[in-house]
Amino acid sequence: MTDIGPADPAGAETLDIMAAAPRYNEWQYRQIESFIGSRVLEVGAGIGNMSQHIVTGDREIVVLTDPDEAYRTALHERFSGVSNVLVEPLCLPDAAAVSHLAAMRLDTAVALNVVEHVEDDVGALRQLGEVVGPAGRVVILVPALPSIYGTLDHELGHFRRYTRRTLARAFTNAGLEVVHMAWFNRVGVLGWWLNARVRRQRRIPLSQLRLFDTFVPLFQAERFIPLPFGQSLIAVGRPRSGPRNPA
Repeated sequence: MTDIGPADPAGAETLDIMAAAPRYNEWQYRQIESFIGSRVLEVGAGIGNMSQHIVTGDREIVVLTDPDEAYRTALHERFSGVSNVLVEPLCLPDAAAVSHLAAMRLDTAVALNVVEHVEDDVGALRQLGEVVGPAGRVVILVPALPSIYGTLDHELGHFRRYTRRTLARAFTNAGLEVVHMAWFNRVGVLGWWLNARVRRQRRIPLSQLRLFDTFVPLFQAERFIPLPFGQSLIAVGRPRSGPRNPA
């Protein structure tokens, strides 16, 4: 396990577990790739499981943030040789940090499995909109389906799981217009329900995750089966004063 420090033992262990699922992480990234611009903020970057995908390509700057100093140290070490990466502290909501980040002229704020950890999710989304400004985008992934909330959510400090309606309402109340929303990882619903509700596990079983990761190429076929549920929801929003037709 990565030596991440004692501040968030459940989160640290989960990040290490998720590092063992490279196909899943790449699949997740591919769902949002087309919405990410060239000047990017990643909120709650952790140890960089998704950052490794975000920093690729010809991006001008990628600002990786996390409230935990130990995670930021891990990010510094992992991306020390990448010239377009900055590592900064950020714990939303934080008006001073948001003002500092807004001055960087960032065009995309990415928060994957982050907003559910913030009690004031509307305030956090509003501040992400302030960071990217009128022409920018806010790209998030959050856990879905309140009916499968269980021990895994509790251990990870999730305040909630979302429905399409509650997520859309949070965006609207934050002054963001939803331009894209989609279910993600339909197969994962069964595994989360089994582990969090039935077996009442406190961590994602590593053996199950590795098996799941093996079959990710098959699970990606869900895009051809538009069923109205998923383990997660992906949403993209822009400040309401932004351009009407984003690229």
